[in-house]
Amino acid sequence: MTTPLSVLDLSPVSEGATARTALRNTVDLARHAEAWGYKRYWVAEHHFVGVASSSPAVLVGILAAATSTLRVGAAAVQLGHTTAAAVVEAFGTVDALYPGRLDLGLGRSGQRRAEALKAVAERNNQPAPPRRETEIRDGVVIPAPFDPSGLLLSPRLSAAQSVLQQPGALSPAFDQQVDDILALLGGTYRTPDGIELHASPGEGADVEVWVFGSSAGPSAELAGRLGLPFGANYHVSPSTTLEAVEAYRAAFRPSSNLQKPYVVVSADAVVAEDDATAKELASTFAHWTHSIRSGHGAIPYPDPAHTAPIGETERAAVEDRLITQFVGAPATVADRLDSLRRLTDADELVITSVTHDHGDRLRSYELLAAEWGLPGLLAA
Repeated sequence: MTTPLSVLDLSPVSEGATARTALRNTVDLARHAEAWGYKRYWVAEHHFVGVASSSPAVLVGILAAATSTLRVGAAAVQLGHTTAAAVVEAFGTVDALYPGRLDLGLGRSGQRRAEALKAVAERNNQPAPPRRETEIRDGVVIPAPFDPSGLLLSPRLSAAQSVLQQPGALSPAFDQQVDDILALLGGTYRTPDGIELHASPGEGADVEVWVFGSSAGPSAELAGRLGLPFGANYHVSPSTTLEAVEAYRAAFRPSSNLQKPYVVVSADAVVAEDDATAKELASTFAHWTHSIRSGHGAIPYPDPAHTAPIGETERAAVEDRLITQFVGAPATVADRLDSLRRLTDADELVITSVTHDHGDRLRSYELLAAEWGLPGLLAA
């Protein structure tokens, strides 16, 4: 395999463990990923749930200090919770100490709740669109779409949003925030009344800006129009990944950053020595995903050793995530991932592997790296 692999880490808190342990595990995994030949190590941003990746800029700085060649970054900073200036100054601070290794991924999840409210209002009294059935294209499962409106409208999410913003604060449009970040990094920022502002640190930082998206919507189009690399979230929204990638490529315009489109596609994967062991390690993924989909937020990752099988109703609510998880022996998972790569024509795949035991998670990434032929293990 020649396509690079990277890591997406949520710093999951395992049942019976703590956020401190989860963060130490993240640093340990990053060091191993560097040795095994993974190209990048990205952390996600989540709040008030059973994962420890709530402060991506801080965590990226810690990971940059713990590694030497690995690219580290966020996938993605949620701009609805912060400002363009805060993001540029934070990542500029890390880049000043560890230059040329940072990826600044940008996402609009913080703004999606307002969009969901508007969509639900517009959908009232309208006939429901025909349901698309699950299909398999060239060996890749494209499931029926999941309707996220219930999740995005949950009272718990609303409470979290209220805490993550100052009272009365209104987030600018996502495209405006991305433009502001690029201007602050490039030294061309002006306020609406024409006053120059220069971020220090931040201006001139050698930070690679990415946009992440789950569908053929504003994020994919914006990434293409600005000539930025694009992350397509198959592990979050597998039913709409192909449309997102197509929309990005259709909108792409060459820029000083990229002369041609660059796409990374994400995937959930659990690898073990054999298929049966991998399935056992992944058996509580359904419980964990259901806790997210139900609006309660991710629970600490359950231990398969003493967790009862999930109920049929709960399983049905997360079936699209289960049938699109890559679980099995190294050859099994690598073959399926290669099918995803071919179908999406991805330039890179980013893998998120979650297990209860940290040793099993390390082994999952190590086995996949060896099967894929990453340079770190080839040189060992």
